[in-house]
Amino acid sequence: MAKNTDKTEERIGSVEEAFSKTEQFFEKNQKIILIIVGAIIVIVLGFFGFKRFYLAPKEKEAQGQMFMAEKYFEMDSINKALNGDGNYLGFLAIIDDYGITKSANLAKYYAGICYLKKGDFEKAIQFLKSFKCKDEVVKPMATGAIGDSYMELRQVDKAIEYYLKGANENKNDFTTPYLLLKAGWAYEEVQKFDKALEVYQQIKNDYPRSFESRDIDKYIAHIKGMQKK
Repeated sequence: MAKNTDKTEERIGSVEEAFSKTEQFFEKNQKIILIIVGAIIVIVLGFFGFKRFYLAPKEKEAQGQMFMAEKYFEMDSINKALNGDGNYLGFLAIIDDYGITKSANLAKYYAGICYLKKGDFEKAIQFLKSFKCKDEVVKPMATGAIGDSYMELRQVDKAIEYYLKGANENKNDFTTPYLLLKAGWAYEEVQKFDKALEVYQQIKNDYPRSFESRDIDKYIAHIKGMQKK
């Protein structure tokens, strides 16, 4: 019984010693600790204040400007979509004036597609590569559009790289077979028929319900015919 009492007293003594050392540490470094805690509080409050009083109004303002640019984009009025109409900003000005907003990020995607339609493929690649997105449809379509731009520049290997990259981003029955088919066409362009057959077969096997699978047997038969020549 005495041994148990001694052990308990030892433990209590150890705990008291630890508390004493901790107390001494805080007393010794009290000023530094208060400065650090104060700095953390200022940073946290500043972050939330920035989001609420600066970023949120900016985002709302950017969305209002984006509305007309998107309308022009839907109307295929590419120059007005990019540069605005004198009353509302275009995608390029939205990117410059509202750079940290979600709207400005989305404007990069629109600007990239606009330049792709205009035939300025280098600028299309520039804007599409700067666009950041996690959406399971928009992200792979943006990556595929980079592939389209490289295809137009006759950089077929780079086009294939981005078609396959897009096909593997957020795999689904819509964008994946669509971009795999484009990769297959690009492989045919450079006479890599084995690779083309591989992606066509992948569409047939893995995405039988997709739109692209309806005619995939035709592409497979064509490739097999080319291989026999």
